[in-house]
Amino acid sequence: MDTIRIIQKYYHPDSKAYKLLINHSRVVANKALEVAKRVRELNLNLTFIEEAAMLHDIGIFMTDMPELGCSGIHPYISHGYLGREILEKEGLPVHALVCERHIGLGLTIQDIEKNGFQMPMREMTPESLEEKIICFADKFYSKDEQCLFIEKPIGRIRKMIAFYGEEKLLQFDEWLVFFKEIDETGLERLTIIR
Repeated sequence: MDTIRIIQKYYHPDSKAYKLLINHSRVVANKALEVAKRVRELNLNLTFIEEAAMLHDIGIFMTDMPELGCSGIHPYISHGYLGREILEKEGLPVHALVCERHIGLGLTIQDIEKNGFQMPMREMTPESLEEKIICFADKFYSKDEQCLFIEKPIGRIRKMIAFYGEEKLLQFDEWLVFFKEIDETGLERLTIIR
């Protein structure tokens, strides 16, 4: 699959949004593959991981994020389900699910209701291991031009996730250990955030 060709159907190659999207997607794909190789005993689909990681943010152009070069009408949080719609039209229904399910650590119906998000009222949480790895890898990088290629420290990611509740932080901590990013003793040494 030529993921770049798919992206270029929606983004002009000279645009700011395209450059940020491609670079962000590449670092996320590399991180996801690195994680997948650490847990190779799980027999993950590496080709799918790379493809889906490259396409996970394809919906950002439809959002109102001028700092990313995006002038759409939707709030940024909508880029997940909007990306799903795009990839479903492209005939990629499984890749499409990654788009929808990578926001935060995944959005539950309760998350959508509690925050008043204007989006479809359905579970949008990663289910397959491949989906979870891409969602996990995405947390390590931002689309900020100043630090596009700089991996965020785990402590900083945990602080951001803790803002959304203890349950989300516990989920991320479980992923840290499960995906061999850190071991149990390293996790214990991290500052506990309440």
